[in-house]
Amino acid sequence: MEDDEEEMKSLRESKGDSSKDEANKPSATQSHVQGTQKKARTFDFMAMFQEARKTAIDRTKDNIDSEPPDIETLTVSKKEKSRKESSSSSGSDSDSSADSDSDSSSSDEKPNSKTKKDKPKKKAVSSDSDEEVVGPPLPPGMLGPDKTKRSDEEEDDIGPPLPPGMRGGGDSDEDDSEEEEESLISKIPSSHEILLNHGVKPVSALALDPSGARLVTGGVDYEMKFWDFAGMDTSLKSFRSIRPCECHPIKQLQYSSTGDTILVVSGNNKAKVLDRDGFEKMECAKGDPYLLDMSNTKGHSAMLNSGCWHPKTREEFMTCSNDGTVRLWDVNMEGKKHKTVLKPRTQLGRKTVPTTCTYSKDGRWVATACQDGSIQIWDHNKSFVNVSMVNRNCHMNGSDTSCLCFSYCGQILASRGGDDTLKTWDIRNFKKPLNVVNDLDNFFSFTDCVFSPDDQMIITGLSVKKNTGKGKLLFYERNTLTKLSELEISDSSVVRCLWHPKLNQMVVGCADGQVRLFYDPKKSQRGAMLSVVKSERKSRQIKVMTTQQIITPYALPMFREGRPTSTRKAEERVRKDPVKSRRPDLPITGPGEGGRVAQRGATLSQYVVQNLVLRKPDKYENDPREAILRHAKEAEENPFWVEPAYKKNQPVRIFQEVEEEKKDDDDDEPLWKKAKLG
Repeated sequence: MEDDEEEMKSLRESKGDSSKDEANKPSATQSHVQGTQKKARTFDFMAMFQEARKTAIDRTKDNIDSEPPDIETLTVSKKEKSRKESSSSSGSDSDSSADSDSDSSSSDEKPNSKTKKDKPKKKAVSSDSDEEVVGPPLPPGMLGPDKTKRSDEEEDDIGPPLPPGMRGGGDSDEDDSEEEEESLISKIPSSHEILLNHGVKPVSALALDPSGARLVTGGVDYEMKFWDFAGMDTSLKSFRSIRPCECHPIKQLQYSSTGDTILVVSGNNKAKVLDRDGFEKMECAKGDPYLLDMSNTKGHSAMLNSGCWHPKTREEFMTCSNDGTVRLWDVNMEGKKHKTVLKPRTQLGRKTVPTTCTYSKDGRWVATACQDGSIQIWDHNKSFVNVSMVNRNCHMNGSDTSCLCFSYCGQILASRGGDDTLKTWDIRNFKKPLNVVNDLDNFFSFTDCVFSPDDQMIITGLSVKKNTGKGKLLFYERNTLTKLSELEISDSSVVRCLWHPKLNQMVVGCADGQVRLFYDPKKSQRGAMLSVVKSERKSRQIKVMTTQQIITPYALPMFREGRPTSTRKAEERVRKDPVKSRRPDLPITGPGEGGRVAQRGATLSQYVVQNLVLRKPDKYENDPREAILRHAKEAEENPFWVEPAYKKNQPVRIFQEVEEEKKDDDDDEPLWKKAKLG
């Protein structure tokens, strides 16, 4: 007990003034301790909770009515727990301390019960989640969907809600469609434009790599040019120009799915695969034109029309030709032979020429458009013996369908026909077109039609005759083919077009040899935006001080001066001359090098002269008969060539006798040969 009294004394001194103020109002526990002459001190936790509760009520005075009903019970339970902890921590073993705690608790419970009676009753909440809420009450706007207040507009409205069509002009279906059209038009990146000069003839092929870092263009002028956006400045010049197929126009260019190779389809019968820098990696084999069955040949035997890479398999690509076949190739086979042959047929089973071909975005479908106006589709997962889908009346018979393009969802197919039409097809119901647009002039066999990256628009080019109008890029809504917008490009036809999904930029190739690139700084990224911010590189200029020279063309030769020449060129000529530059002789490796022989260490002419001088004189050099007869004795003693052959039959040689020359006798000659006298 003495130890307890000492602890109470130290606690009382630490409290200081607060304990003195509380001493003026002694509680039941203090009077009990004084009566028993015990100095033990216990903290009144109930009073502390009451003070905290008052401050909380003052701070949330406006929201006190929305306080959950179970907070009081929670505070009471907290008070009891804290009271028990305080009683256990104080270590009071006497009955008096327990009585004091019970008295304090009973005295504190009475005002709580009074407050409960004074307060208005609230609805009972049966959910467990509400009972577990701890903390200050939520504001009125956060009480859940049932307790939230209606907005000002809803409070002002009286009566049942109006149907959607009767809510005013701003909520009508027409306005919604207009907003959709405006939103689609706003997605077109056409605020800025740059011009790339390919040449003077039509641009027949365009390709952007998957990352959008490089652009390749091909034309009817047989040229293929490479453009690098990161390395190009405002001069907008290509960094490489090649002729991959000699004098054949470029019809199709396309990067592989990985961007490391380029497929080149030209006017000849052999497609090529180039690497990223334009160096040839593979060339397809040439077929035999004298065979009737084209499946027995290793490659195409007629002019190519189109080609494309497989979107998923980086080693496979496809080409179609005028020989009436569509061939699938494998890069690993190095073009020695095709992988598969597809033979499109007419309705009568005859051969027809495929004008264009393409894969679906997932690589499942292989579609070709033929000159008989049909579109034929094969399933890549099955054998290519029979056609999976075919429509014989897609376009006009005898016209060249210039382009086929699948949507990104893989269900819609767009075709740009040579009959001046644009049609969309649903491959799930391939019997009739979804929508048709007529009167779209098409003067080229490779005019494009492509889908926008969001798959909501179809873009195609319009061809025009010379000096009759402007070539346009037309934008159509995918589902209805309603015309959304048009973009005037140039005074010539629009042939090729691209819309890169990653860059969000459009590339358009025209018939005047110009390539136009459209972008929007707010919606596009990288690509052309990298090159337009770089200033043009200035060529390094060398300043050279030269002396003035007066040119007098009619002066006498002794006073005439020569025209000034460049010092650098003169020094280069002197450097190339071994005599003027006094270049020492290089060491000789091998029998001879540079006109010198290693044995003599001199030139070839000196070697010949030295051999002539060192040779002994021949006495028979000037008499060839004596040179031959000097071998007569040896030949007679040791015959080798002629004598052994006649030794048995004619050992003694018989020579023709020498006849005396006949004297001229005029009598023996005929009369008409005799000389006439007189």
